[in-house]
Amino acid sequence: MESWMLTTAEWDAVRLSMVVGITSVAGSLVFGIALGWLLARKQFWGKSIVETLLNLPLVLPPVVTGFLLLVLFGSKGPIGSRLNDWFGIQLVFNWKGAALASAVISFPLMVRAMRLAFIGVDPKLEAASRSLGAGWFDTFFTVTLPLASHGIIAGCVLSFARSMGEFGATIMISGNIPNRTQTIPLYIFSLLESPGAISNSYRIIVISIAIAGLALVFSETLERRGRSRITSL
Repeated sequence: MESWMLTTAEWDAVRLSMVVGITSVAGSLVFGIALGWLLARKQFWGKSIVETLLNLPLVLPPVVTGFLLLVLFGSKGPIGSRLNDWFGIQLVFNWKGAALASAVISFPLMVRAMRLAFIGVDPKLEAASRSLGAGWFDTFFTVTLPLASHGIIAGCVLSFARSMGEFGATIMISGNIPNRTQTIPLYIFSLLESPGAISNSYRIIVISIAIAGLALVFSETLERRGRSRITSL
């Protein structure tokens, strides 16, 4: 009977995928909230351009996105060379590069969920807070952000799930190095190059499906609760 216990290599891939996913979400969170609020509440020149650039990673082949990241953040790239010279940070062939690629690919999903959450907050509630003497920051952190919290968390969950499944951009900038940059998708891909190894990949495939499914259910539940909470106010 085939064992369903994960091997050491599979655990390493799962662990690294979790680290990459959490890092990509944490690094994108503040920018996602700011951009989601800006797109939901403000009209400005060039908004359509910003939206186009934001959603570009969703329609570009991930390999193309990864190539652009490699050009920008490589050791001789305009950003990567400065990060290396000034801070000693290297992103190429490193798990940090995988986190960067995952963040870029999943960022549009995060912002879209957060934008919808901010749109769902009634501006009259914010106006009432301001009329009682609260400043903009007080209103944002005590009224707007709590009311949009379910959508914000849902965006983080979607972004995390997408990061866990990222392959094309990740392999371009970070490679496929076991126990260093090999996430779950890269591990499964590497099994294809080993004769007979694909028959042993079902355990980690089941885990991938379970993580993605739970993330989607959790995200949908949060969004429904958020809509119900705002409607009841």
